[in-house]
Amino acid sequence: MSTNPNTSGNPTPEPAPVRLIEKHKVIYAKRVRGLFDNWRVGMVFLTQAIFYGGLWLEWNDRQALLFHLVERKFYIFGLVFWPQDVIYLAILLIVSAYGLFLVTAIAGRLFCGYACPQTVYTQCFMWIENWVEGDRNARLKLDKGPNNARKIRIKLTKHFLWIALSLWTGFTLAGYFSPVKELAHNLITWNLGGWETFWIFFYAGFTYLMAGYMREQVCKHMCPYARFQSVMFDPDTLIISYDEARGETRGVRKKGVDPKAAGLGDCVDCGQCVVVCPTGIDIRKGLQYECIGCAACIDVCDQVMDKVGLPRGLVRYSTENAMAQKLDKQDILSHIIRPRILLYTAILILITGLAAWFLAHRIPLKVDIIRDRSTLAREADDGQIENVYSLQIMNTEEQPHRYVVTVDGLEGAKIDGATEVEVPAATLQSFMTVVRVPPDAGKKGANQIHFEIKAQENPDIRVREKASFMLP
Repeated sequence: MSTNPNTSGNPTPEPAPVRLIEKHKVIYAKRVRGLFDNWRVGMVFLTQAIFYGGLWLEWNDRQALLFHLVERKFYIFGLVFWPQDVIYLAILLIVSAYGLFLVTAIAGRLFCGYACPQTVYTQCFMWIENWVEGDRNARLKLDKGPNNARKIRIKLTKHFLWIALSLWTGFTLAGYFSPVKELAHNLITWNLGGWETFWIFFYAGFTYLMAGYMREQVCKHMCPYARFQSVMFDPDTLIISYDEARGETRGVRKKGVDPKAAGLGDCVDCGQCVVVCPTGIDIRKGLQYECIGCAACIDVCDQVMDKVGLPRGLVRYSTENAMAQKLDKQDILSHIIRPRILLYTAILILITGLAAWFLAHRIPLKVDIIRDRSTLAREADDGQIENVYSLQIMNTEEQPHRYVVTVDGLEGAKIDGATEVEVPAATLQSFMTVVRVPPDAGKKGANQIHFEIKAQENPDIRVREKASFMLP
């Protein structure tokens, strides 16, 4: 180390260089059981039961949840959506965003700790890891030990199970975009298509990488949610808090020594809250953006408090105001209703209500009208003027309909030919038609007419679309 002399003649060490890139340190999180761990386990099973089991549900002799990319049809139980219904996707995203804002404003990063896919799959991979390699101390000892046959066998077993779960996850995801029964048959017969194979292995590899290796790095460096959570937090947001006034000064309790007389707080400085943290932070340093709100530190701290005979809650869910003002649970709950929460709730109710209303009054019929531009207008033998149209009639219901087509807008306008068309369930069908009008029915050039398409058996299912009629 180079030195520089100071005025006293003693060498002064140069400041340590600032490192912008730090080598990743593997976190060996210890498994802890408790109330909040039970909640996490329950959420893992609930979310994965929905994900892995949802695609096997049936509705009207088809897959209940299917976003069929080839047919460009999205089936959600009794509803069938088409690309033209993208507005409902936008509404769903808006509702999800405001729902997340509302939950975050009330309870912090509760979604991250209990329901985020990154957290859920990391938890699943860690369970496999604990089952195969053992708990934290066993894993540390195994990784530091030599590469013998036992270590290789254990590592291969772990990675085999990780890969198996990843492939199952990739297959399941692909099954939501391609009929799962066909996908399973093609898999068994080794007849998977190129894109199906790609997406199964792509998402499997993605799951294996994110949950197996990157883990907390995703939460720390890739997830944008951690970056803008501070915008949604306020002093009344429920967060994981360390009771500094009660816990400090930290120190080990010795037999025969009064902790109070020694100036010690309730924190015994055991470090278990750090050992169990999946992101490797010390919650005693205050709330950090790396905290995902999983409450593992609460479970382990409560257990330590039980062992040393001290009250639980040294680390607990609380708010900044509650910690500063010593508020009880009732006061914390009373602070939930505040302007920000009311605003988020009002917007969420409004958007959800409008979406529900539009969905309930959604007409299961869509029509596109295209005029034949190769022949602007033609004169029939009887002197009337004809225009040719192509009607793209989309039946979005899962039952066939016979539609009656009529036209108006110009005096004497009528359809020459068939006026009825049968469209099977959830099908798009083209219907060619010729409209005839007297030559003096309108002005020269483009004239506006209207097509009305109405279901024969249900008059409420009707669409009225405008088109242009060319007169020479």
